Amino acid sequence: MKKDDDKLTAELTAEKFPYSKENEDMVTQNFWTKTKKFAGKIPFTKDAIAMYYCAVDAKTPLWAKGIAFGALAYFISPIDAIPDAILGLGFTDDAAIIAAGIKAISGQVTNEHKEKAEAFFNGEK
Repeated sequence: MKKDDDKLTAELTAEKFPYSKENEDMVTQNFWTKTKKFAGKIPFTKDAIAMYYCAVDAKTPLWAKGIAFGALAYFISPIDAIPDAILGLGFTDDAAIIAAGIKAISGQVTNEHKEKAEAFFNGEK
């Protein structure tokens, strides 16, 4: 996060979030466990799922995978700036990271990724 014109803005760029095999492994192994646990309880779940499908898509450029896997790794990590167990506040940091990640890779998240996220919520996964 960077202080810019008295506003906190998340800067997610390819330089700050290079592709990391460790992040990819953590996300691919743990993403669905946390997502299923909190689906419907947090408003940004569908965005996180669309980002996941973008990250694992072979057509997604490596720079976008780095941002997506970095943001998703933060989301599923048990170590947060604001612990998830704090009712009402616990997911605000996760939401900010996911929102910034989606904005940074918005041109890479396709309708197909969004449709797969929608299918998950409709019980089609």
